[in-house]
Amino acid sequence: MQIQLNGETTSLDGNPTIRDLVESLDLTRRRIAVEVNEEIVPRSQHSAKALADGDRVEIVHAIGGG
Repeated sequence: MQIQLNGETTSLDGNPTIRDLVESLDLTRRRIAVEVNEEIVPRSQHSAKALADGDRVEIVHAIGGG
């Protein structure tokens, strides 16, 4: 399957979830926000949210400051 990940076409095998994608990108321990097709997906739903061919996924890193 192919998705758009941060604006670039990315190929994925099988039926991955958001959690699978985050793990494959080595972002598991990072503070990130994930949006699929312009909807933010809470971290608590990453394991349950399956990705589909053609999905548009945006992953952004949370940056703290003051």
